Amino acid sequence: MTRHSTATWRRAAQASALALACVLIPAGPALADPATDDTSITSTASYVESVEKVNDRQVVLNVYSASMDEVFPVQVILPADTSEPRPVLYLLNGAGGGEDSATWQRQTDILDFFSDKNVNVVTPVGGAWSYYTDWQQDDPVLGRNKWQTFLNEELPPLIEEELGTNDKRALAAISMSATSVFNLAIAKPGFYTAVAAYSGCAQSSDPIGQQFIRTTVETWGGADSVENMWGPLDGPGWVENDPYVNAEKLRGTKIYMSSGNGLPSYPNDSLDNPRMQDGRASLPDQLIIGGPIEAATNYCTANMARRLAELGIPAEVDFRDRGTHSWGYWQDDIHRSWPFLAEALEL
Repeated sequence: MTRHSTATWRRAAQASALALACVLIPAGPALADPATDDTSITSTASYVESVEKVNDRQVVLNVYSASMDEVFPVQVILPADTSEPRPVLYLLNGAGGGEDSATWQRQTDILDFFSDKNVNVVTPVGGAWSYYTDWQQDDPVLGRNKWQTFLNEELPPLIEEELGTNDKRALAAISMSATSVFNLAIAKPGFYTAVAAYSGCAQSSDPIGQQFIRTTVETWGGADSVENMWGPLDGPGWVENDPYVNAEKLRGTKIYMSSGNGLPSYPNDSLDNPRMQDGRASLPDQLIIGGPIEAATNYCTANMARRLAELGIPAEVDFRDRGTHSWGYWQDDIHRSWPFLAEALEL
């Protein structure tokens, strides 16, 4: 899998910000009947290759995925009290898949935040630009991606055995993977108690959603073709993986969504943000690129909220009156959504 330099990422992101502005066009996705074929593959050949202890509360499980024939690090924050089985929060990174510096552990305070909480926080490293889905074809640049199989079928039994968890699970994610958490839950109804999607776009089969995904996968990720993911843009694969179209399958799953509107606010979008001071973030990028992207995700989030309301499916939605597509807000999101997730996990 190729990795991009900071300069390359910025050039790609600047182009993508302009492309993503198209999602502000007031048009909604056309509904179609959701697919009923279950093509998930349950693999019994995956295993934990090794365990690395970071400290008393952190471990890294190196997990072999049979579907992708590769070993992936899986970062784990252990519960404060491990004397009894605890639930799992699968906390996914964004478009970079945790292979770059844009990660929960580097950009937020999750290690401190979860220090007194009785939950296993599990974050796989890998899957950059993949949408954490099962691709129909291997991509010459991004390789083999069978992330839905890995996250839904291969990883959970290994986590449950290795960590001695209970049967409660939730998903939370940002940006690219905030689309993925809906599709993961839709593909396995009832498996996850709750999903939390921060700054995502839960639509994929209409031209607006497809442009969003194409920008992420091809412009940012450099993939040979986005059609390697779900097939031709006018084919059934895109409809089958559209959370908006298949929202009925989320009934019974507790849903949390959040988004800003692209407008900056203090202190996250200022030089007083500690990420600006230590080089983890760039203020021009956050304003020029992150502003339009967050405006786009706001549009998508509003669409999904309306769709869920039409179906009578409850959802807690937080539309922030400010905010760009950046980590300061996602740190706030995990804090603000934690009571919702904790209740779903029966903590």
